This record gives sequence, structure tokens and C-alpha cells, in this order.
Amino acid sequence: MGILLAGVGLMGTTLGLRAGLEGFPVTATGIIMSAYFLGFVLGTFLVPQLIRRVGYIRTFAVLATTASSTALLHVLFIDPWTWGGLRLVTGFCLVGLYMVIESWLNAMTSNHQRGMVFSTYMAVTLLAMALGQYLILAGDVGSFIPFALSAVLLSLSLIPIALTRIAEPAQVHTPSISLRHLYKVSPLGVLGTLTAGLANGGFWGMGAVFAQRIELSSSDIAFYMSATIIGGMLLQWPIGHLSDRHDRRVVLTFVTFTGMILAISAYASIGFSTMTLFGVSFLFGGFMFTIYSLSVAHVNDHLQPEQMLEATSSLLLIYGIGATLGPTVAGVMMDQVGAGGLMIYFALALGGLGVFALIRMTSSATVPVEEQRDFVGMVRTSQVVLELNPQLADNDSKTGAS
Repeated sequence: MGILLAGVGLMGTTLGLRAGLEGFPVTATGIIMSAYFLGFVLGTFLVPQLIRRVGYIRTFAVLATTASSTALLHVLFIDPWTWGGLRLVTGFCLVGLYMVIESWLNAMTSNHQRGMVFSTYMAVTLLAMALGQYLILAGDVGSFIPFALSAVLLSLSLIPIALTRIAEPAQVHTPSISLRHLYKVSPLGVLGTLTAGLANGGFWGMGAVFAQRIELSSSDIAFYMSATIIGGMLLQWPIGHLSDRHDRRVVLTFVTFTGMILAISAYASIGFSTMTLFGVSFLFGGFMFTIYSLSVAHVNDHLQPEQMLEATSSLLLIYGIGATLGPTVAGVMMDQVGAGGLMIYFALALGGLGVFALIRMTSSATVPVEEQRDFVGMVRTSQVVLELNPQLADNDSKTGAS
């Protein structure tokens, strides 16, 4: 997964920067990046069928080869429409690769190890994406090198899977969506998950474009992106621990409004102090990336144990819908008001969620702190990783679900 995500992190940033060099409109770049998340959502439904048809190893080989090929095709066909199609295919492939790896992790992990493995997996996911940003320094973004390096990493990720001697795990099931029921159970949790997708999708898709437009150097772009990601990795657990000891809605409200203030501060630092921008971005990442985990935890606070796995799978799809919309909306905003429009977009999205959270606190009863479930730091990959979550896995096994 580390090898795979280093290549993914490199590719996402390279495309944003190369689109700027090629003179693509920012809105067009946003649409291209949105296509990746659309492919991700489609793959969530379709890849399980492919796994059932040809098995895990063949599925992984096909998807890794396809993703590696699309990385190279980007530089051979420099056209916004072609790039949008290639990004859609890449998103489809990546969610399938996640499913295969996560299925094997599930099969290899005993119940008493799940907490450790789940936490390690989440940390590796963010750390590899952060380190992948620095690979843009390996060659000129306007050259073939970053695309080739990304393709190499995507191909190399196939080796550990192809050589495994572990028996194939149980088949992946396609998640069902019960959006109306989820919203009725926890409107704030559902809207929080959607907002997390909007914000995170905007960052992953347009963060490098923003950094390029404010004329940061290649090394500074890598540092800006990685600082935001590492902030998300390091601050998620302290904030989550805080939410376990207090009303989750209060903590979520604090996180969203603080994130809004940090986004405004980042906007104010443009052209004033690069180091201030880096520091603010580190903190902003810590708050922004926490919203998804807090929202999932808030929904689970209102559910019976046997409902949690299916509900969290549905929340992943809600997140995916938000992430699909995020880059396009952020791109339109940046076209209208300049590069800083990305920070305005973040501020509006997080501020809107904060206002909604305040409204919910005045119109519905809180879940007593002693009845809240433990916070679990999460990153959006595929629904299969949820079975590594010791809370959901234990609940699932107790109900006899597959």
C-alpha cells in the first residue's frame, strides 16, 4: 500500500501542476480531478463483481496494470477531455486495488490485532501520500519523468500481491445505501460526511493547483501538500480523544469553525508569508481531515451495533459523492476569484457545516458521553477496510453477518 499510494500521491499532484503548465482552465482541471472520485464511487459497486468473476490476484493485476498505463497515457494525450476519462479509469482502478489489499489484511489479521493493524494502515495511507508529494522533485513536471515514475510505482505495488501464498479471502459484498434512514438517524453526521468529502476532494484535487497559482516553487508545493496531510495524520487522534470525553457535536462544531478560521488565515497569508501559510496549512489539515472520522463516530453513536458496518459503508459513498463534487466546485470558485478561491471554498463549506451543527444542538437531544462509542481515526479507502475496524468487526461477527 505504501508503494501504491506514493505513486498515487505523485500522480495527483503532477496532474494538477501539469494542467497549469498546459494552460487548462482551472474549472476544467477541477472537472478532471472530480472524475477520479466519480470512478472511485463507481468502482465501489462494480469491482466486487470483477473479483467474484476472476479472483483477487487477477483483479489486482488487471487494475494495477491499467492504472499504470493510464499514468503514461496522460502525457501522450494532453487534452482535458482525455485526462478526465483517464482519471475516471484511475479512480475505478484504485478503489479495486484498495479492496484487494484490505481483503487480505482482513484475512491475515486476528481479532486481537485488528486495532493495531487498522491504526497502522490508516497512518501508512496518509504518510505514503505525504511522502509521494516530494517525488515531483525527481524531474521537471513538464517532462515525462513524473508520469513514468508514478507508473513504475503503481506497477511495483503488484509484486507483493502477486507473490503472496496466502489463500484468497472471502468475497467482497457490494454496499447497500440507506441514505434516508441514515439522515433520519443523524442529519449532522450525514451532512458532516458530505462536507468532509467536499473539503477533502477539493484539497486532493486542487491543492497543488492552488500552490502553483500563488507561485510557490516545486519544493514549496511538495512541502505545502505534505504539511497539510501530515497535520491530518497527527492531529486526528488528539481531537478524536477529545470527542470521546465531550459532546461529539460540540467538538465537531469547534473543529468546523476552527477550520473555517484557519482557511481564512491561509487566504490572508497568500503573498504575505510562505512560512505562515505552511504553519496554518498544517493545522488546517489536522482539523479538515478529522471531520470525516468525527461524523462517522457521531452517526455510530445513534446506531445499534449490528447496524454500524452497513451504515459506515453507506457513509463512505456519501463521502465519495462530496469528493466528486469538491474539485469542480473549488475550480469554479478559483476561476472566479483567483487561486485564493480555494481557501474561500473551504471556509464556506466548513462554516456552513458549523452553522448546521449549531442548529442541530438546539433542536435535538444529545447522546450522553458515557453512551458514545470510541472515536476511530479513518481515511476514505474502500468499504472493505471497515472490517478491520475492531468495533465494526466485533459487532459484525456477533451478528453472524458476512
